[in-house]
Amino acid sequence: MLELKHLSYAVHEDGGELGILNDISLTVGDGQLVVFTGPNGGGKTTLAKSIMGLVKPTAGQILWNGQDVTDLGITERAKLGISYGFQQPPRFKGLTVRDLLTLASGDETLSKDRCCQYLTRVGLCANDYLGREVDASLSGGEVKRIEIASILARNAKLMIFDEPEAGIDLWSFARLTETFEQLHTAGGATMIIISHQERIISLADEVIVVGDGQLRHRGTPAEILPQILADTLGACPVLTKEAMA
Repeated sequence: MLELKHLSYAVHEDGGELGILNDISLTVGDGQLVVFTGPNGGGKTTLAKSIMGLVKPTAGQILWNGQDVTDLGITERAKLGISYGFQQPPRFKGLTVRDLLTLASGDETLSKDRCCQYLTRVGLCANDYLGREVDASLSGGEVKRIEIASILARNAKLMIFDEPEAGIDLWSFARLTETFEQLHTAGGATMIIISHQERIISLADEVIVVGDGQLRHRGTPAEILPQILADTLGACPVLTKEAMA
């Protein structure tokens, strides 16, 4: 179980202090799929990075399975089963997909069959990819799916994905959503996904709207999606029912 207690993060700007996260408290149960959504600049990515240890909060606590991890580094959190999928995954010239999966698994004897299982779950053929380098020759969608395969290889218990739909084609997006749905159905891992996409939001057990560094709304997709649509329409008079009538 993930627990955030009165989490805050502020930066100093122009001689003052700017609050990015403001007193956030949240519990995510084991095996849940939670989607963070909301306007750009609202604090979603900072919140996710705080959980991974990429950003150190200025106040509050982060507990994972009852252990206070607030002051632990990225490596220590990774050893506890916390993983992070970047919006723009890094590329590694000279490192093959098989190398990456082997490093992620921590098993130097990782077999081709195991690699194939991880890649198949994200819609990639091992024969086509194991020998390829994780470099600029791969598309954005391919790199995203390889990164998810590496997270599967780690057997992560808390998977965090920052806008996995960013920069990928429609086919890759469809395959990603299927992968997330399969992972959630299989159980065994808690998932946090930052997304603006209705198809991903609809998979969630709970949707949390983050804005101005606070948790603005939370509920099921059926409860939250109409609010998001209403807010969007309200912000654009051209799209209101009155304007379209």
